[in-house]
Amino acid sequence: MLLSDKLKDNILDSIGEGVFTVDKNFKVNFFNKAAEKITGHLKEEVLGKFCKHIFRSEQCFSDCPIATVLKTKQNIFDYTYSITTNKGNKLPIKINAAVLYDDNNDPIGGVVSFRDLCEFELLGKNLMTKKIFQGMIGYSKQMQEIFELIDEISESNAPVFIHGESGTGKELVANAIQKTSSRNEFPYLKINCSVFPSHLLASELFGHVKGAFTDAIKDRQGRFEIVNNGTIFLDEVAEMPLQMQIQLLRVLQEGTFERVGESITRYSDVRVIAATNQNIQDALRRGTFRDDLFYRLNVIPIYIPPLRERKEDIIPLVKHFLNKFSIYYKKEIFEIEEAAIDVISDYSWPGNIRELENVIEYAFVRTTKKDTIEKIKLPNTLLEYKTTTQFTKNITPVSITNSEKSELLAILEKNRWNKALAAKELGIGRTTLWRKLKKYSLIT
Repeated sequence: MLLSDKLKDNILDSIGEGVFTVDKNFKVNFFNKAAEKITGHLKEEVLGKFCKHIFRSEQCFSDCPIATVLKTKQNIFDYTYSITTNKGNKLPIKINAAVLYDDNNDPIGGVVSFRDLCEFELLGKNLMTKKIFQGMIGYSKQMQEIFELIDEISESNAPVFIHGESGTGKELVANAIQKTSSRNEFPYLKINCSVFPSHLLASELFGHVKGAFTDAIKDRQGRFEIVNNGTIFLDEVAEMPLQMQIQLLRVLQEGTFERVGESITRYSDVRVIAATNQNIQDALRRGTFRDDLFYRLNVIPIYIPPLRERKEDIIPLVKHFLNKFSIYYKKEIFEIEEAAIDVISDYSWPGNIRELENVIEYAFVRTTKKDTIEKIKLPNTLLEYKTTTQFTKNITPVSITNSEKSELLAILEKNRWNKALAAKELGIGRTTLWRKLKKYSLIT
């Protein structure tokens, strides 16, 4: 006998696990009583809404389990997740996810069952969530202070200036600031200031009118106009041309601008978050970055330390990436051998978290016959690092009187004797670097 839809609903309402279903557009079309009890969200409040807007989980935007099962047609079991209850609290859960099919075996959506973690698990997960903030993992004191600062400035509209090396997570910090701010319901746009020539950057930020330049075939709004009342993230702002810096300063001070090729003054209420990986003090001394713009942007400064200065974050990040790639590649590899951990911990990570993620993905992909990543699966860059470091220590004299030779040695060691990177940091060509190395007998 076929069960009626009402009886099916009654059965699902009687079980202890939360259950909800979504259509192919990720809109909730069923929500059982246990789901109401666990999350605090009422059925009538969530039906027809996007699940990500209900649960407000960082994972909804990065590792959505429903999107994964719809894409891969593979079910997910016992995946650890964190959702937001109706009271705004973070709640750790375990979920299962599967594809829903119609009578013709065509996918029509997904079903998720979930349970609140037991008291023991909940305790452990609560300890963990103190170290995770808006998708960022930070066990170190430095990162905990950044998380606290982001919370403290959530009601502020003041500009924020994020400093840090490449790969430290400046964009993630900017995203967290926007998501926790009072403007989080308004537009949020990002632009990399280093990839546009001056006239195109002006058009991107402030718009242009038809005929303003060769390719201006029609009027176009700029991002400051589009994002009015919202937030704009200016990445690599220290590489912005000086003329553009003046225009940006005007927006920050007066909230006004003109489109390229137009004399009409327009107004924009936008919160600016800026970021750079450059040494700002050097840029100010060189005159490539305006002092007045720096002081206007640097109302709330946030410095993200490089990974080598917060080594306690490395292992949690490794575990996070293993979990991420286990889902993405559909391989259960959650462990990494101690010898590999030693190599990873001792490495200097010039590329920071971005480099660490790439290294773990490389080793993950190479691990095909075991469920544990071995040391030999790591990139040669890491495996040879100790040897190279020891070698450079052995050849470095105890006392170096020549300052140029000393600087060369320091930069070469910093870049693990990668001559291309060393030349780039020194601002010279590789041929020039080679001549200097020959001059000081640093190569044969």
